[in-house]
Amino acid sequence: MLRLTWVQPEDLIGHELHQATQDGREPSAVKARWKAAGGKEAPLRAGASPEPASRYLRQLAEDLLDELADLPSRLADSEPTSLAKIKASCPAWPTQPAGTRATGPTQPAGSGPAGPTQPAGTRATGPTQPAGSGPAGPTQPAGTRATGPAQPAGSGPAGPTQPAGTRATGPAQPAGSRAAGAAPDPKKGGGTPQALASDPTPAATPTQARLEAAWLGRAVGCLLGKPVEKLPLQAIRALAQSTGNWPLNTYFTARGVPTQLLTQHPWNRRSASTSLAENIDGMPEDDDLNYPLLNLLLLQRHGKTFTTTDVATLWLDELPAGRTFTAERIAYRNLLTGLEPPRTARHRNPFREWIGALIRADVHGWTNPGDPAAAAEQAHRDATLTHTANGVYAAMFTAATIAQAATGTADIHTALRTGLTVIPPASRLAKALTHAIQLARTHDDFDTVVDELHATHAPTHHWVHAIPNTALIAAALTHADGDFTGSICRAVSGGWDTDSNGATAGSIAALLAGSPAALPDHWTTPLKNRLATTIGDFNGTGFDTLAHLTHTLTHLEAPRP
Repeated sequence: MLRLTWVQPEDLIGHELHQATQDGREPSAVKARWKAAGGKEAPLRAGASPEPASRYLRQLAEDLLDELADLPSRLADSEPTSLAKIKASCPAWPTQPAGTRATGPTQPAGSGPAGPTQPAGTRATGPTQPAGSGPAGPTQPAGTRATGPAQPAGSGPAGPTQPAGTRATGPAQPAGSRAAGAAPDPKKGGGTPQALASDPTPAATPTQARLEAAWLGRAVGCLLGKPVEKLPLQAIRALAQSTGNWPLNTYFTARGVPTQLLTQHPWNRRSASTSLAENIDGMPEDDDLNYPLLNLLLLQRHGKTFTTTDVATLWLDELPAGRTFTAERIAYRNLLTGLEPPRTARHRNPFREWIGALIRADVHGWTNPGDPAAAAEQAHRDATLTHTANGVYAAMFTAATIAQAATGTADIHTALRTGLTVIPPASRLAKALTHAIQLARTHDDFDTVVDELHATHAPTHHWVHAIPNTALIAAALTHADGDFTGSICRAVSGGWDTDSNGATAGSIAALLAGSPAALPDHWTTPLKNRLATTIGDFNGTGFDTLAHLTHTLTHLEAPRP
């Protein structure tokens, strides 16, 4: 019997009831009707319940999903999805660097094509350069931790820099231990000076080497998290501890894990054969890499003035439906039934504030160095195909953070503060990020940070929801001072959506590192400069080639007739 995940109405209704409670609606009457009819709770970790519902329950679930969608939300004013309203609610929205021009479409997203496009399936090519070619820009040394509550971005000049691409001489910091050179105790004064939103970072194209590091970092972080995706926090800790890999500092392995422990907590069944240390042979396919590849195609075909409709068309042309999950699968289904953006994000889509839009944000940041506003606006047009409110904010925050990091002149704390300037300060995500960053600055032991985050979010949020996962990413990067190994290991060791969190933390930390040479060999060598995918003709492509293609898009304008 086929039980297609993430689309069955009887499974969606339970998730929508949780979503309604979180976003300020009052679903108790609808919940009572569903329970009285014999309806069940949403599956805790799987995408579908094992048995189909009766025809009556399925029809009731569809009707109740529509009723829930019509309920008013008390958070509607503080958590808008419209870009204009988001910008109006952000007092420190970053200004664009001098000499740049707005990249958004002149029509509302989804109102029509953005001019002629290339035929589906084509993509720009060109000579590639050797891995690591070109001088890397300067980066700030790890260990310059800021303290105190998060402030808006742009806070003055960064400290002394060292050449990007230089490898740290000391051992990598394992997850859980505070990086050397941490800032003063926030309880004893000090802290981060307040930023000025009117001081944008001058636009500077990141070197191809820096972009290659970012692609590699995204892949490594994803690969680290793949075997433990969906596992509870205590299982992740127990599996790593059983092989002496705690605090986490390298890929997971099954060698030495007691049989009883593996029986109780088996590896992710889809990933173990390609992502445990003894099995890695190149980068296996994962949606955390597929979506950045799709966004390369998006910018090649439409430039930075793409619309949400362009994103939808590209997906139908290039993205196999079976490679979509949660909000993306719902939106894909909605497109096939004739709905148009942005309704595709709202119609019977209880996953619209989950992590799917965040994992699509990197390319928007990589290609807008020093222009976090443009990066956030691009991420918004992409995200609103599938997400609303905090699901969209997570993508905007990530894109803006990456855009700031891509200049090579900002440390991780400045980059994260920049990310906070593009999301509504009264939103649940902004509050969760501020809390997470403060926890990371306060506690020396990262396990304590993780335990507090889980105590705060786990009782009310699904393990794929954007709010707890984005908060964990920010905490990991903050606690590790942007160190690559420290950041990815903290992000993955914190649980929840481990491969996505590792991927985003790895992308940002590697971007700050500046070049592939700055990433420890034990992480990158097993990837063999090769990526597997079903997107376009990218299967088998090297990360140096992906960096070259990304580099050509950093100042790309829209195609003209």
